[in-house]
Amino acid sequence: MHKITGPFLLLLVILALAPGRVQAALPDGFTQVSQNSPASTEEDQSGEVRFSADEMQHDQGLDIVTARGNVQVQHQDRILTADVIVYNRKQEFVTASGNVTLLEPSGDVLFAEFMELSGDLRDGVVADLRAILKDGSLLAANGGRRTDANILDMRNAVYSPCRLCEEDPSAAPLWQVKAVKVIHDKKRQTIEYRDAWLEFAGVPVLYTPYLSHPDPTVKRKSGFLTPSFGTSNAVGSFVTTPYFFNIATNADATLSPSFTDDEGIIMAGEYRHKFTEGDFKVRGSLKDNTSSSKLTYSTESGISGIRGHIAAKGRFDYDQTWRWGFDINRQSDQAYMSRFGYASDNTLPEITNALPSQGFVEGFRGRNFIQARGLHFQNTLTNQDDNSTPLILPLIDFNHVSEPDRYGGYSTLDVNALALSRAEGSDTRRLSIRGGWNLPYIAPAGDVYTLSTKLIGDFYNTSSLTVVGQNNTSNFAHRLLPQVALDWRYPFVSGRGDVYQMFEPIASVVVSPYGGNSPDIPNEDSQNLEFDDTNLFSDNRFTGLDRVEGGPRLNYGFKWGVFGKNGGSTSLLLGQSYRYKTDDSFADGSGLEDNVSDIVGRVHVSPNSMLDIYYRTRLDQSNLESRRNEIDVSAGVPALRLNTRYVYFDRQQGSEFAGREEIKGSLSSQINKTWRSSISATQDLVEGDLRRMSVNLTYEDECFLFSTNFNRELYQNSELQPDNSIIFRILFKTLGEVSPGV
Repeated sequence: MHKITGPFLLLLVILALAPGRVQAALPDGFTQVSQNSPASTEEDQSGEVRFSADEMQHDQGLDIVTARGNVQVQHQDRILTADVIVYNRKQEFVTASGNVTLLEPSGDVLFAEFMELSGDLRDGVVADLRAILKDGSLLAANGGRRTDANILDMRNAVYSPCRLCEEDPSAAPLWQVKAVKVIHDKKRQTIEYRDAWLEFAGVPVLYTPYLSHPDPTVKRKSGFLTPSFGTSNAVGSFVTTPYFFNIATNADATLSPSFTDDEGIIMAGEYRHKFTEGDFKVRGSLKDNTSSSKLTYSTESGISGIRGHIAAKGRFDYDQTWRWGFDINRQSDQAYMSRFGYASDNTLPEITNALPSQGFVEGFRGRNFIQARGLHFQNTLTNQDDNSTPLILPLIDFNHVSEPDRYGGYSTLDVNALALSRAEGSDTRRLSIRGGWNLPYIAPAGDVYTLSTKLIGDFYNTSSLTVVGQNNTSNFAHRLLPQVALDWRYPFVSGRGDVYQMFEPIASVVVSPYGGNSPDIPNEDSQNLEFDDTNLFSDNRFTGLDRVEGGPRLNYGFKWGVFGKNGGSTSLLLGQSYRYKTDDSFADGSGLEDNVSDIVGRVHVSPNSMLDIYYRTRLDQSNLESRRNEIDVSAGVPALRLNTRYVYFDRQQGSEFAGREEIKGSLSSQINKTWRSSISATQDLVEGDLRRMSVNLTYEDECFLFSTNFNRELYQNSELQPDNSIIFRILFKTLGEVSPGV
């Protein structure tokens, strides 16, 4: 008897550990294991092999080991299974036949009728190859050869990430790539095709002598991305050829030159970088606005010059307390980004008619917060001059909330410091200090009281301030305003079965001196007041610090709701405010200009996921006419879903926003598992004009996406004109994307 060694190291000594499996003595030169019970080896001490089979033979003369029936061999992270496996110890190769499967460390699985492999299962040849890659993609070939455990060279191969038809697996997948030669290089993480045809629904549609794409193990790789092309009113015909730079695992860049008919070359790009302590990204574009352009625009440098934009954002943590960041949003002229479809990284949603840029430092510790920042704005309205746009440096906020005392009371402190300057117009420096104390209390009867006291101290230094009867005044102004408020709520709850309801009357009394809004105090941050259900019970309804609400007033209303066990609900809020004397700080149309305010309300109906209605309103207190209405309706199931939003509000004197009445609607349908469609439109009910409309039809499955969009944009000003576009998007998943537009 010869001792069996080598990569397979068939440990026949396990027979001694499995009594009853050996039926007869083993003759010299030949080893046989029972056909009725599987024989198996455990992994040897070197960790080279794990083996199991129904039957195992060893020809000691030829030094060939043969295993039959449910054979499984594991070498390190590779697992080979087959009906029959033959190992030639002298020549160090293995042949496997019949239902051969090889599981790779990468997660790929190879299937074949025959494989001839090296002893370590790394290299070899394969006949009638089929493979399932890590991402589920399918690969098949008449034959292949693998070398260095990395390169699989196949002939007459087919690749597709599409699932085969369950009813007819022999049918061609939705799309596939056929090639005379395919090379899968795991080290380079690429799949290359030579003399390849792209077939769609079994029909050849595109030939290419060479094609390459990353294999499923790759998340990012440098190279050209699929170009897009089309036409638009802004640039005429165009083609964009983006190139992706995989700089590092935490950094990348994309350069996207666009070659246009009317505007020459537009160079766009993006850079992204992640750090241990934060992240940073910047996007931008450039174009030469020469006199040769068919469409000419005035820029900050004149008609000729460089046009472009930049949008950058960074956020970084210094330690557990401090962090800092910045936002940069700039464009060469006020219509550039709108015309060419670029978006800003606006992190200040309250800023709607300007591009904000800021830098900030902020810290959190316990119940304290502090932030210091500087802000700059660029107007996006074509009829306004940037010289009147303010520069804010610095803007400092400090907020503190104390620990509750033994009675539940707690104090607050809010400090704000501001320096605001303009090239043309008034400059303002402000220090605001607001301290308060609050005491919540729940009475034995169940009603809830909250007593609040506050002292407001604001100090202003202004220059070039326009005051009625005076021009370009510079002065110092201040105000000191104490305030006391008492809030009362009494919730009543009752239930029956799976439904319960709650009724809660609410009243609050706020007492403070009259006045406080001197004409010597500029109004920079409190110009747009909106009285609604969200601030009905607030002690100060102005959005900023420059205006305060003075005088005694009473706010009253109620909330009512019905709630189901399964999550359905219906709720109602209704309320009003009364003040002893009118306050001219509130403009006509604000709803607060009279002693008795308008009535504000909110209704929310959501019985289940198929219906959601949200209604907000403000009614004139004298005749109950609507001054503001907002209705949001979402109804239906995924097969057919309707979303509608109606908005109406009167113009408010002194506000920069005009009155508006419009309706937006969308209808979407998940037609089936792969098809979906939608249509949306916005109608201006004041002018009777259609503002915009969009229609979409999309097909998407596991390997392919096709969508078509029709968009009609009718908004226009001195530089932006109505635009119609049809955009087609075709995506062969794992290969690339084609986005033609018309």
